[in-house]
Amino acid sequence: MKRTLKEMAAMSGGEAVSLAGEDLPVQGVITDSRKLTEGCLFVPLAGEKFDGHDFAAEALRRGAAAVMWQKDHGVPPAEGPVILVDDTLAALQRLSSAYLQASRARVIGITGSNGKTTTKDIVTSLLSTAYKVHKTQGNFNNHIGLPLTILSMPEDREFAVLEMGMSARGEIALLSGLAQPETAIITNIGESHLEYLGSRQEIARAKLEIVSGMKPGGLLVYNGDEPLIPEALREGRTVKPQQLNTFTFGLQPDNDDYPTGIMFQSGGTVFTSHRFGPDIVFSLPLLGRHNVANALGAMAVAFHYGVSGEQIRKGLEDLLLTGMRIEVMKGVSGLTILNDAYNASPTSMRAAIEVLQSMKGFRRKIAVLGDMLELGEGAEQFHREVGQYLTPEKADFLFAYGALGTYIAEGAAERLPASAVHAYTDKSKLIQELEQFLQPGDIVLVKASRGNRLEEVALHLKNSPLNQS
Repeated sequence: MKRTLKEMAAMSGGEAVSLAGEDLPVQGVITDSRKLTEGCLFVPLAGEKFDGHDFAAEALRRGAAAVMWQKDHGVPPAEGPVILVDDTLAALQRLSSAYLQASRARVIGITGSNGKTTTKDIVTSLLSTAYKVHKTQGNFNNHIGLPLTILSMPEDREFAVLEMGMSARGEIALLSGLAQPETAIITNIGESHLEYLGSRQEIARAKLEIVSGMKPGGLLVYNGDEPLIPEALREGRTVKPQQLNTFTFGLQPDNDDYPTGIMFQSGGTVFTSHRFGPDIVFSLPLLGRHNVANALGAMAVAFHYGVSGEQIRKGLEDLLLTGMRIEVMKGVSGLTILNDAYNASPTSMRAAIEVLQSMKGFRRKIAVLGDMLELGEGAEQFHREVGQYLTPEKADFLFAYGALGTYIAEGAAERLPASAVHAYTDKSKLIQELEQFLQPGDIVLVKASRGNRLEEVALHLKNSPLNQS
């Protein structure tokens, strides 16, 4: 973002105070003083354990063109230009929204319990075959991350693909209001955040808040295999734009688009779709039927904006993905690791187990599964049910990790031989015993919620020669 101090003040609802003049050029917006760039605007945010205002004067000394300053934080620094505001977070959000609305970029919002980031990556890859596209980096998808994503967008972008996350009601409505998407995708409704929302119905309503800020005549693309979405959409209290259009995707043939054929390969999935017919075969460098569904949702958006079937095919082949989403890793020992350690819910756990089941030509299949977080009072039962899903056809062995992982082991013991089920609360012991147990030619699925940091297990196994005696 490049604007003058006066323009940034007006866009954020603040007042410019500067001896250098209101025409001072400002480029870029930073909230972390450790990532300061020359000539930027530093926006100090206040958290429970820190206050960015403490670093404002230093930011000016180190090359920031200006800083924002919240009026109730005393006298602003005298080291340079200041934009005075009532609330720095609200001002940051206003600034991002004003910048986006003044740009040429058309906005696509993406939410869902699982698959948001993967779908965002696919939409971006498909649209990039024909347009200049900006997307959310990593998971910068909340009330701070989304504004920063917008403000980092180059002026010439034609599309902004924005991921929107939440943990409570009202959060996606805020993000949708800031971004005002003309197209939105809801990937699915899972069990994540049950601890805060109480039911899958409430999760569906929270995800559907994405339509509340949409532009009139917008397009909602959603997973039609999930009945809770149209149910919530029909509710009178659901805020919708005028003339909302819808398109459904999924694995079932009653959707507007669905796969007519799926074939799994070692490094990805080949499929055809109802909409594009049998003559175009799509190759997706991702494993799992659930990722085919995510791809169909992304394909619907790309096609809506005039991207051809052949361009879509090319975009899928060239797909670059955010890490730890069923990432296939080859170990130095000959071990194959499916690293899906970024996040987990019962829905995504079952999907990952199905991916493990689909893998052919391996000596043994081992599932390393850890705690799923934010599931509320039903957490123990959800973990037990995941264990019960592990039949001998899906996995030969289970190595469960964490306090809740013990319930995965309990459930698995009902389906797998007792000798095939192992449970740990010590990660170092888990790694040690996996090294002793695993052999070249095995395939290992590693999945848990991010708080478990099970990617440490995956990376260790990748670099370990194992015990091949």
